[in-house]
Amino acid sequence: MSQSVVHVPGLPDDVEVRRSTRRRRSVTAYREGGRTIVVVPHRMARADIAEYVVELVGRLDAREKRSRRTDSQLHARALELSHRYLDDRAVPRTVRWVSNQKRRWGSCTPVDAAIRLSDRLQPMPEHVVDYVLLHELVHLLVPGHGPDFEAWMQRYPRLLEARAFLAGVDHALGHGLEPDDPDAESGDEEPATAPPAIDLTEPPAAAPGPAAPVPAAAQRRRTPDGDTLF
Repeated sequence: MSQSVVHVPGLPDDVEVRRSTRRRRSVTAYREGGRTIVVVPHRMARADIAEYVVELVGRLDAREKRSRRTDSQLHARALELSHRYLDDRAVPRTVRWVSNQKRRWGSCTPVDAAIRLSDRLQPMPEHVVDYVLLHELVHLLVPGHGPDFEAWMQRYPRLLEARAFLAGVDHALGHGLEPDDPDAESGDEEPATAPPAIDLTEPPAAAPGPAAPVPAAAQRRRTPDGDTLF
């Protein structure tokens, strides 16, 4: 077998650690039958495993918490972002998750102050969801993507980071890749029903430099009915 269970003292009973002979650098965590499975490289030192387990389980819990965020909680978050970055000038009437946006991350209809976010964003990092939400909030103030729009967006401190993240996702999906594949590196077979995993490269990568802004050609468009697509 390519995987074997390893006992790591001090971990919760519902966490199972498996060594994988096919995994060389990355660590993966996913849910399976009410348990959290963490797959580590076969040669990872036992003393190093616990730190990675705590990191990945925490990130997995955070992702699932975001996935459970209700429309009302999303609306409250929008108002918080408007207060923090837009001087309370953008006041959406409705903010909700939708499942029918497969080619864009969000949209808004300024005429009735309605904002919709694709539910594909739910497992993504919080700063990315906040970025898309803020993007749509700014469209309640500015219809296009010109200098006035960009001036508002520049207030968001993780602007370039979030844009680079979404550009990477778009690129991966456009080339038929599966960025959330639990064992894309190793080829290990996980249960088909397992949710997407969260990977943490070992050793932790250094902080990236400034990300390049999304090219103008990648900016979204507006529909005839006034919806701003992102």
